[in-house]
Amino acid sequence: MRLSYGIIGSGMMGCEHIRNLKKLPGANVVAIADPDEKSRKRARKICGDSFHPTFYEDHKTLLLDEEIDVVVVSTPNFTHIEVMRDIFETDKHVLLEKPMCTNLADGIEVLERSKAHKGLVWVGLEYRFMSPIQAIINHLDKVGDIKMLSIREHRFPFLKKVGDWNRFNENTGGTLVEKCCHFFDLMNLMIKSNPIKVYASGSQAVNHLDEAYGGRTPDILDNSYVIVDYETGERAMLELCMFAEGGRYEQEIVVTGEKGKIETHIPSEELLISNREKNSFESLPIENDSRVREEGLHHGASYIEHLELIDCLIQGKSAKVDCQNGLESMILGLAAQESIKTGEPIYLSEFLRN
Repeated sequence: MRLSYGIIGSGMMGCEHIRNLKKLPGANVVAIADPDEKSRKRARKICGDSFHPTFYEDHKTLLLDEEIDVVVVSTPNFTHIEVMRDIFETDKHVLLEKPMCTNLADGIEVLERSKAHKGLVWVGLEYRFMSPIQAIINHLDKVGDIKMLSIREHRFPFLKKVGDWNRFNENTGGTLVEKCCHFFDLMNLMIKSNPIKVYASGSQAVNHLDEAYGGRTPDILDNSYVIVDYETGERAMLELCMFAEGGRYEQEIVVTGEKGKIETHIPSEELLISNREKNSFESLPIENDSRVREEGLHHGASYIEHLELIDCLIQGKSAKVDCQNGLESMILGLAAQESIKTGEPIYLSEFLRN
């Protein structure tokens, strides 16, 4: 299937998408919009001889191009709502980078408007498509009913972005929305129940404390513990530390049921499965998806994301990662941020009414 793409936002993730599309048969990037000249130059260099897009400063002009089939939105988080309002005036398909929005009202608006949109709306929660995550999902039956799920991410600090927009909660939605919506999405994906309560503890302990922008010190968290209780008794936990780079693994995922547990790391080529007998674990190889032609920044997951989106278009199916998924991952992040602010557990039924 031949598709023409327009890229709105050519920063780090926008360029990541361009690299993936260069390896994708039938894909052509015909337009790129970004108000920053340096970002446009970087995107032009990455396109090389593969693509010859028209460049715009304003995304509204890009959206007038009738040749474009799919729009990729990879602009700063706080701009997503305005860009999506303009896209909803068209019939173009869209891949909207995570997080869907930075606040609950905007997230609900995108969800509601997506229901009437003629094009497919896909939210970029690509961690679902990492090979270790797929391996876990494919073997969940080995643990029986899930009782506990633990995700640990120990990583590097946030990178610098154009205009330093990602240094402040008002622009990102907060660290637990900006970064951790991926992990909340995985929790919701694996646990077939509704989250009902969130409790979190976190702070800005190390990173960005010596930085200042317009006289303001960044306020983004760099560490947190988050516990999510689910309606039918399951419990999930996230441990985040953003000053712990240098280890062998960036993430660890453990799923435990009444029959046993599954554990793996990212990156990893090994899945460990055990029952409740002592030393009963077995090691299974994780087979990387043979379709991957570009590893990129997410171990090939972004490339698979594009393939899956195209497959939905070919089959006439709904998006596999839709705005409902995007909103639900946002809600847990927003509730966790609120819990840290108040020091209290957040009951989602009340949180969503306010």
